[in-house]
Amino acid sequence: MNATKFEDAMSRLEEIVQSLESGELSLEDSIKAFEEGIKLAKFCSQKLEEAEKKVTMLIKQSNGKYLEVPFKTDQDEDDISD
Repeated sequence: MNATKFEDAMSRLEEIVQSLESGELSLEDSIKAFEEGIKLAKFCSQKLEEAEKKVTMLIKQSNGKYLEVPFKTDQDEDDISD
């Protein structure tokens, strides 16, 4: 994929959405743009998931030191309870 950075991929995805919403593309060009958009959306989703796994929280303990723990989202808790 040509877009190697999340920001570049998001920017291109926004361009694709605008061009599709304009209605000025031919059917063939619309399909090509849609396919590229799907690939970019998957790429961005993967990058976000990777970033989420790297995020940690620092919790201050009673002794004044900080403990590094994985960041939990509401979705993580929902996944656990399923």
